[in-house]
Amino acid sequence: MIDARLVEWIREKYQLLSETLTEHSRRRWAAVEAKSLGWGGVSAVASATGLAHTTIRRGVLELDSDSTLSEGQQRRHGAGRKRADQVDPKLKAALEHLVEPVTRGDPQSPLRWTCKSTRILAKELKARKHSVGATTVRQLLKEAGYSLQANRKTREGTSHPDRDAQFRYINRRVKMQQRQSQPTVSVDTKKKEVVGNLKNPGRTWRHKRKPIEVNMHDFPDPKKGKAVPYGVYDLGRNEAWVSVGISSDTAEFAVESIRRWWKRLGHGRYPEAKRLLITADSGGSNSSRSRLWKTELQKLSNQLGLEIEVCHFPPGTSKWNKIEHRLFCHVTRNWRGRPLESYEIVVNLIGSTKTATGLRVYAKLDPNRYEKGREVTDDELARVNLKPAKFHGEWNYTITPNR
Repeated sequence: MIDARLVEWIREKYQLLSETLTEHSRRRWAAVEAKSLGWGGVSAVASATGLAHTTIRRGVLELDSDSTLSEGQQRRHGAGRKRADQVDPKLKAALEHLVEPVTRGDPQSPLRWTCKSTRILAKELKARKHSVGATTVRQLLKEAGYSLQANRKTREGTSHPDRDAQFRYINRRVKMQQRQSQPTVSVDTKKKEVVGNLKNPGRTWRHKRKPIEVNMHDFPDPKKGKAVPYGVYDLGRNEAWVSVGISSDTAEFAVESIRRWWKRLGHGRYPEAKRLLITADSGGSNSSRSRLWKTELQKLSNQLGLEIEVCHFPPGTSKWNKIEHRLFCHVTRNWRGRPLESYEIVVNLIGSTKTATGLRVYAKLDPNRYEKGREVTDDELARVNLKPAKFHGEWNYTITPNR
């Protein structure tokens, strides 16, 4: 019987060496110790180190057979546990069947309406008699070309056959307007923002463990309402005006925002202006089908004494409007992680938006109330001095002052 003190001595040596030993050298060291002890050596070394008897005996056989492994090799070729997909050749097909049930023609898949985490996939595979864990599922998915993916906004719906032609038309009109030193603006309404001490997406630098505390639930406060930012972006000067409304996003509000831009910025920037070009979406408050939009533009044309040319982007292409990626994305970045507790904060955050390319933004609150659902009669529409363009007159038209 091996002395207990000898076993303890072996344990101490193993603890000192174990962190530097590889699987191969650990097995061989244990085999050397076992052989030096003689009968009962394998059991003694196993007791001292915690290594399995079979591991030590395999080391002894390697010593006796003088088998060698190449540098960095831990096991002989073919040794070790086989991969799950080698043991179970149908595993990969079963996994892909669960991940993409629609493409595999199986609308009755049990995971069709389930979040497909690796844990849930492994559980379902086990239910189908495939022995596999979540870690192996993750590895198999990566090998099959899968990765964690978020939704991407790329589908614009049915594309109008003249979409690209309209883009080229707008581009030509903008360039001609700018060559003549006439004002050209891009207009749109930014997403409405609930005013209050509510969580705003994004993060901002603060002291550790001292985040801004906001309300637990994102219930809007009816007393505070919503902020409605309507932007007017000057394409030639990289400058913008934003009216922050407190009521509804109507055509009357949209045109009033353009009027405020002209009074605050446009008139001073373009004192010799005779024509204003507006590029806008086809929907919303500045819709190409809105009667109120056109009658309000007629009032603005009469007041300013300017011809107002309007070019609408085709339906489903609002993201191509310059104001989206020249102004609104920077506003969102500027107020990320900041609760919009009041209209004053909204106005100040918009007005303080800047970029490395020199964007300047001016913002002001519009306290007026705009009535939704205002109807325009045929007689009112008939008084609009509107001239459609030869190319898609429903998208491109000019409104001139009434004499």
